Amino acid sequence: MQPSKIKAADFGHYPPLARQLAIENLGILRQLSLVLAPLLLQEVSAYDWKFPAERQEIDAQFSYLGSLTPQELRDIMKPFAAIQVSSVLSDIDWITYPQVFSEQLSAALWATGQVEAFREASIQYVNAYHRLHPPLSPPVPRLTMVIIGQGVTIASFPLFRKLRPYGVYYSAIQPTNGRESLVRALTARANAHPMAYGHWCVDGGEPNEPVATGVTSISYGGLKKLRLAVVEKMRTLGRESGGPEGLQKMMRELDPSQFKDTDDATDPVMSRFRLSIFSEGSGTQFYSTTFAEWTARELFRRAQPLSALIRFAPRQVQLSFDEMILDQNGVVAVDPQGSLMDADIGAFYIWLNQRRLPENEKSVFLGWFEDHPEAVMIAPHGSPGTESHEQVSLDELLRSAV
Repeated sequence: MQPSKIKAADFGHYPPLARQLAIENLGILRQLSLVLAPLLLQEVSAYDWKFPAERQEIDAQFSYLGSLTPQELRDIMKPFAAIQVSSVLSDIDWITYPQVFSEQLSAALWATGQVEAFREASIQYVNAYHRLHPPLSPPVPRLTMVIIGQGVTIASFPLFRKLRPYGVYYSAIQPTNGRESLVRALTARANAHPMAYGHWCVDGGEPNEPVATGVTSISYGGLKKLRLAVVEKMRTLGRESGGPEGLQKMMRELDPSQFKDTDDATDPVMSRFRLSIFSEGSGTQFYSTTFAEWTARELFRRAQPLSALIRFAPRQVQLSFDEMILDQNGVVAVDPQGSLMDADIGAFYIWLNQRRLPENEKSVFLGWFEDHPEAVMIAPHGSPGTESHEQVSLDELLRSAV
């Protein structure tokens, strides 16, 4: 079906907010190319479960498209319209299943050598959109704090090697009550700059004392019931999927309603987010370090937080996939040193994800070796690639940077 034939009734199966948004912008959707319309509807169809930052992005795209004259819109669509789409693709019910269209489009672009043409069309579209709708500036510079090395007495290698060239390495941090200091900083920012899903605490271990109101908390230990339920689904679906790709597709289609007994559904946005961590992440179901890194990646990509505290905890020893999926209820051995290696590189990737957000040059990043005097801070006022051997507390360090 061509976009010009879309009707309001076609969105009857969408959740309420998504259906309303699609119908309100029906005139715009009808003018889009067959390549772009399903991709935009893929985002619209999940609108009810999007974080505020994601909804603002979708709203802004419709605002941009609606501000164009008919000729300007045709000009923007021309590069997309030039991409050849097979009858197999056009016959997909892409209003109901935009994800299926997206997956098959990707394969078709590679098979027909049109990837570069699609990339160029996308770049032109995004650049034109951002000229009129530049990314919103955060009300305060972002702060990300990462704690690594829980349970490790001595690191077997130099820490923060990938981060040191971009910030200041501290070797004489006063570690007493260090985690409490970081929690206080997170709480203070949440109180000073309240924002829905704007401040996060992600823990790769067991949940500690409750974090303040205004902070969204999530932990590997706290989600054990949901995690094990997803692993059980993996066992069942693995026998039906016909291979890894089939299993991956089935996992993406999991719905929170299938896990009512293992998850608190009072917040639909968080309910979907929690499930996506285990249904879309690779290794999040078994390794707490992967859980912490993946969750941080997703919250930066989607929620775009002002503040985040991410704490890595020891993961289980590495096992084969079959061994992991067969028994997740038994006692498993942990690997603190291996976990420290994971967390050290994970901290670097978290910093990279922070950098992708608007006004990253003003952001502050702190990495700390838990209960030890080592830390690294990347901040606008810092001198990249330098070291400090002065005794300083984490409270003082944070006050000097934010």
